[in-house]
Amino acid sequence: MTPPGAARGAGAPGGGAPFAEERTGPGGGLSDDTAILTPQKLADPGAAGYGPRHDNVSGQTVTSGIPVIPPSASFDAPGMGPNAPGPHTPPKLPDPVSPPPASSSKAPKKKGRSKLVLLATGVVLVAGVAYGAGLLMNRSDVPKGTTVLGIEIGGGTRDEAVKKLDGALDGRLNKPLKLSVDGKTFALQPDNAGLQVDIDATVGKAATSDYNPVNVIGSLFGQSRVVEPEIPVDHEKLQAALENAAGGAGTVKEGSITFESGKAVPVYPQAGKGIDAAKAADVVAAAYRTQVETGTANAVNVPTTSQQPKVTKAEVDRMMKEFAEPAMSDRVTVQTDPAHSVPMSPEKSLWKFLRVEAVNGKLVDKPDLKALEELYGQAFDGVLITRGNGKKTAVTPQDVYGALRQALISTSDRTAVIETNPS
Repeated sequence: MTPPGAARGAGAPGGGAPFAEERTGPGGGLSDDTAILTPQKLADPGAAGYGPRHDNVSGQTVTSGIPVIPPSASFDAPGMGPNAPGPHTPPKLPDPVSPPPASSSKAPKKKGRSKLVLLATGVVLVAGVAYGAGLLMNRSDVPKGTTVLGIEIGGGTRDEAVKKLDGALDGRLNKPLKLSVDGKTFALQPDNAGLQVDIDATVGKAATSDYNPVNVIGSLFGQSRVVEPEIPVDHEKLQAALENAAGGAGTVKEGSITFESGKAVPVYPQAGKGIDAAKAADVVAAAYRTQVETGTANAVNVPTTSQQPKVTKAEVDRMMKEFAEPAMSDRVTVQTDPAHSVPMSPEKSLWKFLRVEAVNGKLVDKPDLKALEELYGQAFDGVLITRGNGKKTAVTPQDVYGALRQALISTSDRTAVIETNPS
């Protein structure tokens, strides 16, 4: 009987069995079919109880090529034995990566905002197309839809605009202005008072490219582009015209002389109210503008001020003595020769053309040449006067009065001779 722990049919030289076959049952961790080679300690030949034995060598086991396993090594099955590690734990897989949460600072997009963006983009595109169309349609000198004083002048050349404006304003430009001074009304001719509409300058101002988007797009829908008229005012000329008109307006009476049949009548001055020319200039200019714009205008109340007459009583007396009284004292005759002679009397002729006017406070004679020409009629037809340049021309009213004046102020020689060939 083999003692426990002895090798079964296997031996090694020297009587020691280096390996023993061990089987474990169900409680030992290995099945009956599993053989575990457990290293055995070699017997010391000299030890007691061990003698040389040669009967346990197995021919079926070769031990020369098997490495020696140290005693501390364990051949326990995985998970068994005193040195077995703990139960096998499978490696932990990484957690699935989840998408980062949306930042709380970013608000979710709203569909309404996208619609607003689309709508705004559409509006900009439509406006751009309309603006381009407006520029193409307004390539004329004067942009379409341009008006001056309500008159359409756009859509053509400058010359066409000038003709349109001039034709529409015809009758308004030189229409006399009605001025009222202390209830007395008189007329003022605009062109004589430095008032006018500069049509060329107005059209020149209108003939400029307008790149304002509102105006360009508006022109496609009939919107008007209003241009103010150029109305320059010659203030110096206007003030002079008002000062001259002041002689026939207001309550101031200037010294003067009038001529009636057979006599000269002195007109002595009186203080009163007259036109304040400096203040009236702006009022009259505004009234003219209104008249041009509307075609009609009511009488304008002109500012007045207290005034003293410029022609004094002494000046009237001087002119009466030196000119008016001698002129109307007797008849005179004007002629080129006895065959061409015209008599004139104070009662029928002289008073019809004799006049005086005030110049810087002084009275001077200023005849009505047209009335004089009507009086002598055809008396000097065919008579020629040799002029200083050698040319011969017909007798003029100026020639007649130049000769008459010397006879009018004379009390002895009342015959006036017109020289036809002065040397």
